[in-house]
Amino acid sequence: MSNSIYNKLINKEAKLAVIGLGYVGLPIALEFAKTIKVVGFDINEERVDLMKKNIDPSNELDSSEFEGCDIEFTASLEDLKDVQFFVVAVPTPIDDANLPNLSPLLGATKTVAQVLKKGDYVVFESTVYPGCTEEDCVPVLEEVSGLKFKDDFKVGYSPERINPGDKEHTLQNVIKVVSGCGVESSDEIAKTYELVVHAGVHRAASIKVAEAAKIIENTQRDVNIALINELSIIFDRLNINTYDVLEAAGTKWNFLKFSPGLVGGHCIGVDPYYLTHKAMQAGYHSKVITSGRYVNDSMGYYIGKQTVKKILAKGQSIQDAKVLVMGATFKEDVSDIRNSKVIDIIKELKSFQVAVDLVDPYASSEEMEHEYGVALTDSPATDYDAVIVAVNHSEYKKLTEEDFKGMMKNKNGVFVDVKGIYKGKINELEYWSL
Repeated sequence: MSNSIYNKLINKEAKLAVIGLGYVGLPIALEFAKTIKVVGFDINEERVDLMKKNIDPSNELDSSEFEGCDIEFTASLEDLKDVQFFVVAVPTPIDDANLPNLSPLLGATKTVAQVLKKGDYVVFESTVYPGCTEEDCVPVLEEVSGLKFKDDFKVGYSPERINPGDKEHTLQNVIKVVSGCGVESSDEIAKTYELVVHAGVHRAASIKVAEAAKIIENTQRDVNIALINELSIIFDRLNINTYDVLEAAGTKWNFLKFSPGLVGGHCIGVDPYYLTHKAMQAGYHSKVITSGRYVNDSMGYYIGKQTVKKILAKGQSIQDAKVLVMGATFKEDVSDIRNSKVIDIIKELKSFQVAVDLVDPYASSEEMEHEYGVALTDSPATDYDAVIVAVNHSEYKKLTEEDFKGMMKNKNGVFVDVKGIYKGKINELEYWSL
């Protein structure tokens, strides 16, 4: 099989393109570009210009990671015409009704379809429900290209497992699930990914199995966190510290270690809705998964409400109250604000007419303004009735009770520690955590 797509790629007789260069696509494109010829394609020309200067627009990769890579960054369809292996890595968000929004995925599929040739391979990496690749994407590829699936071109699915901000579980050292539309394509796709994933690949039985495997990874985490979030609401009513309980229970060998918190981002907070949507189409109304989503989606409002109660209990008029929220991103030490649940805390506080300031060392104020209509404050004031540490950025972990007291109007102000990172370190301020 000297003319196999894998051999052509390693001999640099064929190019691989990555469509969508976000926090998933760019690392894969650069990793492939260390051994084969790569075209990095993104519809956002500003992002492409930054990447041409060795700058990662997602602020995840260092400029040194661009060095020694055989890659051409482009926003032009023309540059995809001589590509034979396409990797589609665009986001799969949900709309306001929590339904799958496939437009970025289908848009990227259309882009590929316009340049698709006989013998080409298309591998999807976006998180989708089981069946999406073959039922939603393949028809677009066939219709626009005029080619026939399996006979003329091959399709596979290999979900990403990149964890933003995680320097330990990287593309290279996490086993990758791969699948193809037949034995031959599965083999070619697996060998191609083995070029960049040193931990090896797992060959799933089918494309649908690979899609389902990805979606349950995040659904499982979501349901587990929802259980802990619900327990934290119960324990609060019973006046028990959740973290004390988890620490005690965690001494058993098979107790799963999850902690309460806001579940945002574009994976755990989104993917379960793809599965429940597909379940509905198959005539099953999911109960456990949707209950978990309900609990996790309401945590921001719960934190906001609890903060208001604590302020009121101090005899402070709520309309005159001022609260500082620290952290705006969807998780610690990243700049990504997409689907951040911190905004729910702010919405809840503002519904009580509370004045809210928001700070974050990583987030962009313009992006926050554009996405949520809330700008960042440059630096904290000194007259807050409550301070909420919503995201445990490394910078915040270094702060002491004295630092927080300096931000408060009264020395017995309300201190809300969403992630419990200051447990046992706050003695004078009124302390509350999930």
